[in-house]
Amino acid sequence: MSCLLVTLAAAVLLGSEAAGKTVTGLLGSEAARRQSGQFITKFMYQGGSGLLVCRLDNWALAAEKESRLLLYQDLDSDLDNLSCSDRLAKAHFTVPLSQEEHNQTIPRQPSPTAWQVLYADRYTCQESAVIPSHADLTFTVLLFNADSAGNPLEHFSAEEAGLHSFYFLLLLAYFIACCIYVQPLYQALRKGGPMHTVLKVLTTALALQGCSALCNYIHLARYSRDGVGLPLMGSLAEFWDMVSQVSMLYMLLSLCMGWTLSRGRKPQSRPLQWEHSPASTAVAVGGVITQGVLLLWEQYSESDSEHHSFHAQQSLAGLLLMALRVGLALLLASVLYQIISTERSTLKRDFYLSFAKGCFLWFLCHPVLILTSTVFNEHQREKVVTIGVILCQSISMVILYQLFLSRSLYWEVSSLSSVSLPLTMSRTNHRGRY
Repeated sequence: MSCLLVTLAAAVLLGSEAAGKTVTGLLGSEAARRQSGQFITKFMYQGGSGLLVCRLDNWALAAEKESRLLLYQDLDSDLDNLSCSDRLAKAHFTVPLSQEEHNQTIPRQPSPTAWQVLYADRYTCQESAVIPSHADLTFTVLLFNADSAGNPLEHFSAEEAGLHSFYFLLLLAYFIACCIYVQPLYQALRKGGPMHTVLKVLTTALALQGCSALCNYIHLARYSRDGVGLPLMGSLAEFWDMVSQVSMLYMLLSLCMGWTLSRGRKPQSRPLQWEHSPASTAVAVGGVITQGVLLLWEQYSESDSEHHSFHAQQSLAGLLLMALRVGLALLLASVLYQIISTERSTLKRDFYLSFAKGCFLWFLCHPVLILTSTVFNEHQREKVVTIGVILCQSISMVILYQLFLSRSLYWEVSSLSSVSLPLTMSRTNHRGRY
């Protein structure tokens, strides 16, 4: 399954098409004056000719107010330092709103470029002028990139192109893996045994990740047709993914802290249960609460983003979340180094190394991908991080599944009665079951 997941990134990044969006709202003179041009939206055009379509309900009032849309390339970062009149004059394109519908073609560009759309009228830069008490203008703006045939019909911005195909392939991979492994996994869960608790948490986390991918796919499938999508599905995708991450973090911290803090104590007679000491539970719960708070904080700080995604991590909460994951990885590394350096059994060292491989991949994939994405172009960074994190976390789950489903290996390791193992089982009470 891991090999199948790895191929998804290449299939999306190499074979993806650009895909515009729909923005509705009110155009107001007060807002335009306050902001020196009312911000409407931002869109990244790429390749062939793009298109902006603006529709008004009261175009006669718009013509009376000399209303217009202003298009700026995102490279103009000095707009905030300009006066109001200079800022309006800096626009690359001006679209006068004097008809019911207006079409503005964006010329072909050598590379994807972000454009901002602002609204202004005759009162925007006239601070002393009294704004008449007219109703705000109701508008609909549609932005399109070119499709594979060169026609401006697609609703996705350049940095979002390909995500729809990725989620489709991801769901296909989940379906194939489910058809292959659902029966042996169900039998393992039904029989119980030393891996029962870990397998339940892993299965729950993977199922939640699959639900998140399904919600994202439904949202983007609708978005590709109308440029709006289903925001509720986008929010559900965030929620399921956050719950999946919290579940995995609790499991990994419970295992790591459980076997670390219980070293030197006699092994319990109960089969396969991580240590529920007050110290290990406090560490696990504390880590989970911290991550949950940071995830929610990051979501609210990015509430104005066009698509739901907490993989970019450009806010303070995102940076703190990265620091938390790096810190947990360093803590795990120090614990494993102490254990492996004093461990004489090759079998047990292999167990620790396999477990560490899955943990490190889970904790470090996000920070590493954030750093790696800086070498890519702006329109590729979000896709690299989003796709990379999902694939790496899925592969981490596969590694842990292989470790804990390998009953013969685990039995040989656990039967050594090592108090350093995270999960121990009685040699006398359960030998006959495996």
